[in-house]
Amino acid sequence: MTRRLIFPLLMGLLGCAILAGLGGWQLQRLAWKTAILDDIDARILAAPVALSGIAKPDPDADRYLPVTVTGALTGQELHVLTSADGPGYRVIAALDTGDRRIMADLGYIPLDGKSADRAAPRVSIIGNLHWPQEVDDWTPEPDADNIWYARDVAPMAAALGADPVLVVARVIDPNPGTIPLPLDSAGVANDHLQYAITWFSLALVWAAMTGFLMLRVIRAAPTPKD
Repeated sequence: MTRRLIFPLLMGLLGCAILAGLGGWQLQRLAWKTAILDDIDARILAAPVALSGIAKPDPDADRYLPVTVTGALTGQELHVLTSADGPGYRVIAALDTGDRRIMADLGYIPLDGKSADRAAPRVSIIGNLHWPQEVDDWTPEPDADNIWYARDVAPMAAALGADPVLVVARVIDPNPGTIPLPLDSAGVANDHLQYAITWFSLALVWAAMTGFLMLRVIRAAPTPKD
């Protein structure tokens, strides 16, 4: 009987070790991702710098960089469907700073606010540079009513005749009637704890199945005769 128990015992130990190892790896990934999110939050909330002092913002080096910018809202806008504060749109507006035209994410408006006039001769914005990565193979193209389904900096810049630079507003003075949706790290996926729990749970299931199998082997073994 002892020989018959060796194989399920070895398989049980091996399976538990692999599954528990994967759970431990996910805990390591959790610590790594948490550190990244803490760094992102620190960058987002740092003291802002003047955008005018950055000749050519870099999508990698300057992502999340806090900036201040002043300019005129030209009235040219793109509207991105969102449910951030109920069904509505993100307003992506052309902002003329005098020496260049960029884009400002002014935040949320309800569905019936799309046609409102938000042109303004001078606004000051505190926000963060961002190049969102929201488009995938299933994202529809913008429709004829100027409604977009994700923020995509390069095509939006082309549509507005602006540089591919987007400032996500945190504060707008004076406010044009939008609710700013400032950047934070909440949109960055961090599912490693759930993955770790899944792997550790599977290890427990594997151990229970191994124990059940060994019990069956024991019960099925012939009883020695006197």
